[in-house]
Amino acid sequence: MAKLYFRYGAMGASKSANALMVKYNYEERGKIVLLCKPALDNRDGDQLVHSRMGLEASCLTAEELLARDPAFFTGPEKPDCIIVDEAQFLTASQVEAFVRLVDDYKIPVICYGLKTDFRSLLFEGSKRLIELADEIEEIPTICWCGKKARFNARYVGNTLIREGETIVLGANDAYTPLCRKHYYEGKLKKD
Repeated sequence: MAKLYFRYGAMGASKSANALMVKYNYEERGKIVLLCKPALDNRDGDQLVHSRMGLEASCLTAEELLARDPAFFTGPEKPDCIIVDEAQFLTASQVEAFVRLVDDYKIPVICYGLKTDFRSLLFEGSKRLIELADEIEEIPTICWCGKKARFNARYVGNTLIREGETIVLGANDAYTPLCRKHYYEGKLKKD
């Protein structure tokens, strides 16, 4: 039975690496996998999913995939699985379109992304995925102190940023995972 999965974690939890490993596992068994990400995430180019540990694969944008003729999802090139990276950047309507691919075409869709932004508020795509996903799984990572990190702290220099645009693309140069205590204290590292 096809399901919609949402696998989330804080920055640095290896979400993209997990997505690429799942893609590889499907393909190793002769399955057709479509990898995509929202066009908004263009840090590595529009057609590439790249993990911090160096794994990468070409992809479509979610917009391109969802614009395909419905006949594609029943034809000989019908995917056995769709993997979506950076799913927090999906719109609610895009999440609903992926739900239709699961329910109407029986294609599993596995979404990877952040749950919350740097202010600890749900992203639009993540919110809708939490509301609609058949299975929700956390990919854990840790704070500098060793506790479980659930917060995506945005920073400039040594200062935690608490206001600004919701979406500012970046990686280790702008974000770090923190536990709740250190997020609220604004403590980015051990003194």
